[in-house]
Amino acid sequence: MLNKKEIIAIIVITLILGFTISLIKTLEIFLYTLGAIFLVLIINIVTKKVMSFYLDSEIEIKLWEIKQYGFKAHKSFKKPFPAGAFLPIITTAFTFGYITWMASLVFDMKPKVYRAAKRHGLYTFSEMTENHIGLIASAGILANLAFAIIGYLINFPEFAKLNIYYAFFNMLPISDLDGNKIFFGNLILWSFLASIVLIGLFSAIFII
Repeated sequence: MLNKKEIIAIIVITLILGFTISLIKTLEIFLYTLGAIFLVLIINIVTKKVMSFYLDSEIEIKLWEIKQYGFKAHKSFKKPFPAGAFLPIITTAFTFGYITWMASLVFDMKPKVYRAAKRHGLYTFSEMTENHIGLIASAGILANLAFAIIGYLINFPEFAKLNIYYAFFNMLPISDLDGNKIFFGNLILWSFLASIVLIGLFSAIFII
């Protein structure tokens, strides 16, 4: 289900987020945070892959990179900037550990034409619409929100918070993040999920 590049990306981001969120106060806290973050990422990724399979397509997880810094084509970096790796460090440093950017992984998608032709008729499903891409992205967000509730119910508050924070940052409608895919795929769905995420964020800050 996961190829070598995906596994490396997940491990790297787990280590970066584990370091920036825990600030390695103690080895126990660091390992606890690493485990919780790894679960958050896996829940999100596996759910997306399952939804992708259901929609006769496949996705590949990768590090979030920014290739362009302006609206014009010539305003682009010579090499893609690995925002997913650096933003958690930058935000943690500038906020003295109070805020850590968590949206570090994105996905590329391609349809499985041979399976689609068999199930739906030739050429019926050879391309993925923005709505389909949005559905895949939203599946991961919903999974994280569901496990946030589970984490709260089983008295695993930090896990619950990390799921909510991860969903919040990924719901931002920018670049290649899930929020942007959902926003352009289905604005009503994005509005619904954004409302739930904001409620969850409020709960994570003031209740959990």
